[in-house]
Amino acid sequence: MSKLVPPHGGGELKVLLLEGQALTDALNKAATLEKVNMSSREAGDLIMLGMGAFTPLDGFMQQADWAGVVENSKLANGVFWPLPVTLSASQAQADSLNIGQEVALVDEESGEIRGSMTIRDKYSIDKKKECLSAFQTDEMDHPGVQKVMAQEAVNLGGEVKVFSEGGFPEKYKEIYMRPAETRALFEEKNWRNIAAFQTRNPMHRSHEFLAKIAIEILDGVLIHSVLGKLKPGDIPAEVRSEAISTLMDNYFVDGTVVQAGYPMEMRYAGPKEALLHAVFRQNFGCSHLIVGRDHAGVGDYYGAFDAQLIFDQVSEAELQCRPLKIDWTFFCYKCGGMASMKTCPHGKDDRLLLSGTALRKMLSEGTQPPPEFSRPEVVTILQKYYAGLKESDKVEVKLNKAATG
Repeated sequence: MSKLVPPHGGGELKVLLLEGQALTDALNKAATLEKVNMSSREAGDLIMLGMGAFTPLDGFMQQADWAGVVENSKLANGVFWPLPVTLSASQAQADSLNIGQEVALVDEESGEIRGSMTIRDKYSIDKKKECLSAFQTDEMDHPGVQKVMAQEAVNLGGEVKVFSEGGFPEKYKEIYMRPAETRALFEEKNWRNIAAFQTRNPMHRSHEFLAKIAIEILDGVLIHSVLGKLKPGDIPAEVRSEAISTLMDNYFVDGTVVQAGYPMEMRYAGPKEALLHAVFRQNFGCSHLIVGRDHAGVGDYYGAFDAQLIFDQVSEAELQCRPLKIDWTFFCYKCGGMASMKTCPHGKDDRLLLSGTALRKMLSEGTQPPPEFSRPEVVTILQKYYAGLKESDKVEVKLNKAATG
C-alpha cells in the first residue's frame, strides 16, 4: 500500500499514452483521419494528459467541464480543477466535423501526429470570461490572455489517445519523468511527504533557501522545471537544468533533492496556476507545493502573495497537495545569511532582495551578480549562455524585461 498522496480525484493515474501494438494500430488509423492542428500550449497539454499528469481528465474539456472550471473551479462531476484544458478549431473545420468522429491531433509546429480525439462536444466560449477567471484580467499585454484570445472560434471536447511525447524524453533524458516514475522513485527512497518546487528560472539563493526550508520539515524536494515553451527572454530549459544540477551537487545534501521536468507550457496565471501546479504535483506524488512570492506571476498583475491566499479557499478534501507558504526571502547583511520577513529583525537597507527577473537582467546586461544573489558555479553557467546569445537576442531579452518586469 503506497504511503504517497493519491492521484487527484481519488483514483488511479489515468495514463493515456499508447504503447506497443495499440500505438502502431492507432498511428495507422490516424493517417486516414481528418487532422486538427494544436498550438504549442495544446500540444503540451496533450502530453500532460498522456503521462497521467492531468489525472483524472481523459481528454480536452467539453462545455460542461469548461463552464464549471471557469465559474467555480470544478469539473462537471464536482472534482476540483482550476484552469481550462481545451482544444480549439476554426468555425469552418468544426462545422465539418461530427459528434462521435475521431480526428488526428497534429502539432502545428512540427507537423507530427501526436494523438487522436473522439469528438464528444463542439462549443464556442466567452474568451473574455475565461481570461477574467484564469488571469484576473483581459488586458492583451498579459501573455496568457494573448494565448486565449488567439484560440480558434470553436472548442472541441472529447477523450484522447496520445501517441507521442514530442521528443521531450529524448531531449531531456536525464530529467524527463512521468508521474508513475516519480512515484516509484519516491517509494524507493521511502519518502512520504514531498514538496514540489516549481521553477521556470535558474535557482538563485532565495530559491535554494526555499527548497532547504522544505527539506528541514519534509522527506525531500522535487525541483520541477518547466520544459514547455516560455515567453521571450526566459532562459532555456537545458541551461536551467545544468545550473540546477550544479547547485544540487555543490549545495544540497545528497539524496534530499530530485530534479525533474514537465512538458506543460506556462499560463502565467498567478494564483489559479499555483492551484493547477498543486493538482498535477499531487499526481506526481507530492504532498506539498512550495509557494513563495509571486508564484507563476507576470508583471504586476497579481499581489506578491495572492498565490498563497487562494489556497485558503480550497479545502484539503478538494485538493490534497497543500501549500508550503514561505514569506519573502532575501540575503540580510546583518544576519549574515539568508532570512525571511519572519526571521529577520533588520531594515530594508540591510537586505538584498532576490528575484529571477533581476538576475536575468544583470546577466543580460553583463553585470556580475554578487555572491549573496547567486552561487558562483550557477553564475558561470548562465554567463556562458548569455555570452553565446546573438546581439539581436540580447536586445529582445532587454525589451522583454522592460515590458514584463
